[in-house]
Amino acid sequence: MTGNANLINMLTRHEGASNHLYTCPGGRLTIGVGHNIEDNGLSDHIIRLILQEDIDNALKDLCSIFPTLYTMGVARRDALTDMMFNLGLPAFRSFKRMIAAIERERWEQAATEALDSAWATQVGERAQEIAQLLRTDSYTEAE
Repeated sequence: MTGNANLINMLTRHEGASNHLYTCPGGRLTIGVGHNIEDNGLSDHIIRLILQEDIDNALKDLCSIFPTLYTMGVARRDALTDMMFNLGLPAFRSFKRMIAAIERERWEQAATEALDSAWATQVGERAQEIAQLLRTDSYTEAE
């Protein structure tokens, strides 16, 4: 990859920069600075970067609800991160009884509340695994 600032500036000026998919004048789905996602897709490296940014955002959102998030066990934190990642902040906030149970460290109740939702029906096994992680704070017992 070139670090040529002049080339980067010229390409950005000619192509534009978009955070969202758009159709370029040639009729191809494009993103970023002229990246033809339709023909070129995304590299594994870019997919991992996007995933890490999304995980970081999910953790930030969780911290806005649970200021003591990092005092929880890793498996429980991962379960909540997975759920936040899937739902997004507004939908996650709607799990008021689950959030209240977590704040009181009533993990069995939190798991039950997570499963008592349309979300759990929609995601099936994912919800079951998350509930088990909430109950046990252990990956070995969740598998």
